[in-house]
Amino acid sequence: MAEWLIEDGIAEERAICVEAGQVTDARIYWPGRAAAGLVTEAVLVARSAGNPRGTVRLPDGEEALVSGLPRDASEGSPLRVAVTRAAMAETGRYKRAQCRPTADPLRPAPSLAQALMAEGRSVSTVRAFPAGMWEEVFGLAWSGTTDFSGGSLTFSATPAMTLIDVDGHLRAPELALSATRSIAESILWLDLGGSIGIDFPSLSDKPDRRAVDEALGQALAGWPHESTAMNGFGFVQLVARLERSSLLHRVAADRAGAAARLLLRQAERMAEPGLLLLTLHPAVRAAIRPEWETELARRTGRQLEWRSDSALALDAGFAQAVAS
Repeated sequence: MAEWLIEDGIAEERAICVEAGQVTDARIYWPGRAAAGLVTEAVLVARSAGNPRGTVRLPDGEEALVSGLPRDASEGSPLRVAVTRAAMAETGRYKRAQCRPTADPLRPAPSLAQALMAEGRSVSTVRAFPAGMWEEVFGLAWSGTTDFSGGSLTFSATPAMTLIDVDGHLRAPELALSATRSIAESILWLDLGGSIGIDFPSLSDKPDRRAVDEALGQALAGWPHESTAMNGFGFVQLVARLERSSLLHRVAADRAGAAARLLLRQAERMAEPGLLLLTLHPAVRAAIRPEWETELARRTGRQLEWRSDSALALDAGFAQAVAS
């Protein structure tokens, strides 16, 4: 039976779905900005005359795009809104959160556990995931690549869409078919949504293209989406509901911040006694906020020391217990 496991980490919430000892899905949440499900009071700060769209300012100062404005809503007027999509940080641009007017009661955005339970999922909060599971998921998001039998996939977070490139040494029809299962698994691991383009090898024969379409559809059967048929250049587009940043986009937009959270997770689980020494790249050190340090010290009950090393890769930081 599939079960979602939740880790309440420092500066992030992590979730994986485990079935038969394997990760099938993953999600992540970084607090600090408005998230889907939040209902809050706002102020309409910009609107063109007669336009049902505009911009609102939320209580913490964040600005969001609003649609479905009533005709009598004017600039400066209060407005209760429900956030439908969180803000997205992408390479080259920042996309504001999206919201709509509502009469619903005020409520905070749901936690990962609450959102999953609202979907009818079985959820358990744990202190730590089974060994290696989150590391494998994070590794895919960090590298943007994964191998499958006969080839590999490369994931790119672009402003227009997420692109998946299929490459390998098999004949084109066999390569495309072999990639479909890995594509489906990776989409769920990375929690991708919105527009996704898949660049398969070009297949000139319609029966070959149809076979790939069918295989991909079967692999993604449990994931709500729409799909185009493969064109003659091997391109397929998927479109799915988009409410939050994927793991891929989180890491691409803030690699130092992602590495910082990974190191804090490692440090929190250090079992050996002693002072906690964290060795890390200077950019990762700069990404760690004072309140994160305070929380790590509270959770571990240890004194912390930091050592910056510019020779380390961003994701190569490590924690160790040393004699005080």
